[in-house]
Amino acid sequence: MSPLMQIQEPAGARKKSSPSWTAFLELGFRPLYLAACAWAVIAIGLWIFLPSLISAPIATVYWHAHEMLWGFVGTVAIGFLLTATNNWTGINPLHGRALGGLLFLWIIARVSLLLPYQASLLIALIANLLFYTAAALAVARCVFQKRNPQNYGFALLMLVMGASSAAYLWQFHQGTDHSSVVQQYATGMLCMASITTLLARRVIPFFASRAVEGLDINRHTLTGQWQTAFSALAIVCWIFKWPLGAGLFLSGAAAIALWHLFAWHPWAVRKHPLLWILYAGYAGLAIGLLSTAAYCFGWIATFAIPIHALAVMGFSTLIMGMITRTALGHLGLALRANRHILYCYAMVLGAAVLRLAAFIDHRLTTPLIHTSALLWMLAFALYIYHFFPLLIRPRVDAPSGKPVVVKRTP
Repeated sequence: MSPLMQIQEPAGARKKSSPSWTAFLELGFRPLYLAACAWAVIAIGLWIFLPSLISAPIATVYWHAHEMLWGFVGTVAIGFLLTATNNWTGINPLHGRALGGLLFLWIIARVSLLLPYQASLLIALIANLLFYTAAALAVARCVFQKRNPQNYGFALLMLVMGASSAAYLWQFHQGTDHSSVVQQYATGMLCMASITTLLARRVIPFFASRAVEGLDINRHTLTGQWQTAFSALAIVCWIFKWPLGAGLFLSGAAAIALWHLFAWHPWAVRKHPLLWILYAGYAGLAIGLLSTAAYCFGWIATFAIPIHALAVMGFSTLIMGMITRTALGHLGLALRANRHILYCYAMVLGAAVLRLAAFIDHRLTTPLIHTSALLWMLAFALYIYHFFPLLIRPRVDAPSGKPVVVKRTP
């Protein structure tokens, strides 16, 4: 199998270059990382501090849930997968106008869900579905063309993500049915958890083995396959409304994640922030899966706890680790965490701890949530501040200051 990420260290001093649309639309991570991070700041700011500005024809809590999962987390995943597929297959799935068109669909979906019209709800539904479907088909075309079966599942999961978003929004067009809304949302969450565990299993051992001299990490392919199977079965059980089965399979997936963490020698990466943030996110993902299993068993009364455990401890922590590490590598920069990146890590971890602490003491719920939201917003705003000037310019090691664009193969 070809390496997941072929990242080259910079050969020399950083070259000055001008902003370029060609560079900005070179690979999926460039526009989609920036768009997702900007939306992370805006959407949380609106939800926590200015909810009156959210005029969508759905309750604000449902808007918040949709935009965090399908508008933020899913967008980062697509940006990563479009970029990783280029490495897996040697074919760039989307770039230039095609990638710009994908970004335009994303923008239409986000804006439409802020408008107070039933028609805008349908526009958002269609735009979001097209966004996920177009990305899935682009990835599928590359992996099938190159007969890359170990990556076929990503395209299918992306399609299910898009379908679950459409089903979620369709409930509000037809008339809100809370149980059906939760059903569709949980389906999307479990699909995203499956995508995330699969990606984390690929990149964490690879990155750690490359960064730490003498560290040889077994990829544990067999247990990884079992984890994927457990995650898929949990999704099927949830779709067919068998929570006990979903809980059992989620427990199995979480147990394997914890075993992986132990087997990946976490102590060896303690001096490497670009690595330990990924380990922390994978641990958070395991905790989120366990809490979701506990909800399925009836041991946790409110679905909000497993949702936020998965979202802020798992997805968000891994996202911050991935969008910094992969951006540095693909921009041709040294793989080191400067103070801005370290601040991002500290703030996103702090936001996760405070958000979950808000469930413990209801007297402190509001100040803890507000503080968590501020830390979250600052973390992703700082990412934009640091990486925006870099993501709109060619790689620092591009010949003659021109962007390194991987052409599609026939």
